[in-house]
Amino acid sequence: MMNTMISFGMLEIISHMVFIFLSFWALKATRIETWIRKNHVPEARLLYFFIAIALGYNVSSFFILFITVSRNVAFLITN
Repeated sequence: MMNTMISFGMLEIISHMVFIFLSFWALKATRIETWIRKNHVPEARLLYFFIAIALGYNVSSFFILFITVSRNVAFLITN
């Protein structure tokens, strides 16, 4: 039981980090600088970072929830 909780916790952390990295990489394709006023580079970088974290966290949470629900449905079907 404890090993399952530890491994699921590690899966969650790794998933969040991977999806935050992927969202940061994907956001490079957007032109966010058109929304930012001139001479506000530090604020733009921080906004870019926060958007990447929010997007990556939400996508990761969706996939983790999807996996959890799929396992629960499989458990219901087999019993």
